[in-house]
Amino acid sequence: MAAKQDHFQSALTSNAHWASSTTTDHLTLSKGQSPPLLWIGCSDSRVPESTLLALPPGTIFTHRNIANLVTHTDASLGAVVEYAVGALGVQEVILAGHSGCGGCTAAVGNGKVGLGVGFVDAWLLPLRSVRRGVVERMGLEKWGGLSQADKVKVMVEENVKVGVRTLREMDVVVKAGRERGLRVHGVVYEIGEGRLRELDCGEGVEEGKIREEAFALG
Repeated sequence: MAAKQDHFQSALTSNAHWASSTTTDHLTLSKGQSPPLLWIGCSDSRVPESTLLALPPGTIFTHRNIANLVTHTDASLGAVVEYAVGALGVQEVILAGHSGCGGCTAAVGNGKVGLGVGFVDAWLLPLRSVRRGVVERMGLEKWGGLSQADKVKVMVEENVKVGVRTLREMDVVVKAGRERGLRVHGVVYEIGEGRLRELDCGEGVEEGKIREEAFALG
């Protein structure tokens, strides 16, 4: 029987090699950070933001969760956004979905993930609301005529667009947008191509004013 690979020790060895060979200025990084980007993405192992953006340490402040969900009730996400925007002063926020998202696939398929005590199914529940919104807009007949792959693609894009709208409704984002032009972007990472595709998440001037008036606090 072949010896089981020790992935942890392999990771430590890889880190030691990287630390000794990289041109990264570790001393400068140890003194603080001022990243220009906040990346909110999926926990999927195939979507590592620093790698696919080819950017060095200290450039990206990161939050990742299953299916890159953005909700007003997620305290972990809220704390990340508040700190990144309010304290670190990031200049751009990027919400990234990806092709073949397992969460969107589960929401389309009406199946339970069925692990443990149901944390994953409960977490993915907001995607059911996203799906309902898509079907209401498209109509049942048109939605039913889509292939499974196309349904997942539509869900991936809509999940990002809904998340961008939610991010723009956060008070700290509203204020930073007004005061220093903070922007929120939505993208989809095409795993089979290795490329990011920007989505049209724009809002009209009037729409933006209505949003700011509704969600700004203080």
